[in-house]
Amino acid sequence: MDTTAGGTPGATRAGRGDGPPQDRAAAGRDRAAVVDAVGITLLACCAVWALVAAAGRSARPEGTLLALLAVTAGYALGRILGALLPVLAPAAAAAAVLSLVLIPPTRLSAHPDAPPLGYPNADAALLVLAAGAACCAAGAARGRAWRIVLRCVGAGAAVTALALGSAAGFAAGVAIVLCSLAAARMRGRLLGLAGFALAAALVAGGSCAVAADALPAGLSESLTGQLTQPRVDLWHQAVDLAERHPLRGVGPGRFADEATPAPEPAPSSESPQSAPLQLAAEQGIPGVALLAAAFCWVLTALWRSPRPTPVVLTAAATLTGLAMLATVDHVLSYAVVTAGAGFLSGLATAHPFPADPFPPAD
Repeated sequence: MDTTAGGTPGATRAGRGDGPPQDRAAAGRDRAAVVDAVGITLLACCAVWALVAAAGRSARPEGTLLALLAVTAGYALGRILGALLPVLAPAAAAAAVLSLVLIPPTRLSAHPDAPPLGYPNADAALLVLAAGAACCAAGAARGRAWRIVLRCVGAGAAVTALALGSAAGFAAGVAIVLCSLAAARMRGRLLGLAGFALAAALVAGGSCAVAADALPAGLSESLTGQLTQPRVDLWHQAVDLAERHPLRGVGPGRFADEATPAPEPAPSSESPQSAPLQLAAEQGIPGVALLAAAFCWVLTALWRSPRPTPVVLTAAATLTGLAMLATVDHVLSYAVVTAGAGFLSGLATAHPFPADPFPPAD
C-alpha cells in the first residue's frame, strides 16, 4: 500500500474530504442543521414582515400567516412520514387527492362549488402535487412493477387536471412524469436543480414583464390573449401599487381595497391572480425577496437531501411546476395547496432513521 505522501491511508482519505463514515455522517448532520436553521429563519422573517407591512393599517395578515402555518405543518408531517414510510406516505397522499377529485359524482361537471376546493385551477394545482407525490413514491420504490404503477397514477392525475379544464395543470403533470423518468437515469442533481430555478425565474420574470408592459407589442398581445385581458389588467394594477408603495406595499389583504374597481360586467377580484405580484403590491419588494429566498432555500434543501436523486429531482420539478402556476393564478391562496407543497418538500428532504440508533459502546 502506497503511503509515500506521508501519513496513514486514513489521513490521506481525510485530506481528500472523505474520512471515516462517522465523520462524514457528523458533517452531513451539521450541514443539515444549518439548512434547517436557515429555513426556520426565513419562515420567521416572512411572518414578521407580514405583520410589519400590516402595522398601522386596516390590513389582514391572517391569510399570509395561515399559509405559513400550513407550509410549516405540512413540512413537519412530510419529514416525519418521509423517514418512516418513504414510499407509502407519498403514494397514499396521491391516492387521497385523486379520491377527493374523482369520487364525488358531480366533480367533473365544471360546477363552480364542486369539491375538493371549489376552484378548478386550485384543484389542478393539488393534482400537480399528487402527480409529484406519486412519482416521488416511484423514485423510492424498489420493484419495477410498483414504479410503473405509481407513475401511471401520476399520469392519471395529470389527465384529471385536463378533465377539470386546466391545460397548464395537465402540462405540469406530464412534465413531472417525464422528469421522473429522466431523473431515474441521472446521478448528479445540482444541474437539474439549477435548471428548475432558471425555469421558475424565467416564468416569474415573464409575468412581471407582461405586467409592466416591457415586452414588444406583438408578443405582449399574444401572451395577453392566452392569459386573458382581465387578468393582465389586474397585474397592471398590482405593478402600479408596487411602484407607489415599494417598501411595505399597501398591506396584506388590501389589494381589492386599493385597486381601481373593475368595469361593471367584469367580476371583482380579491387578488391580482399572481403570488409574486400580490406580494409586491401588498408587502412591497421585501415580500417578493422573501418569497424568492424561500424557493431558493427549498432547492438548496433538496440539493443537500439524503433522499435518492430521482426523488429529489421529481420533488423539485413538482414544486417548480406549482411555482409556475402560482405565478399566473392565486392557487397559493388555498391553505390545502400550501400545506401540500410543504408536505412534498418534507418528504423529499426527510432523513432516514439509522438502522441501529443505539450502537454498542466501544
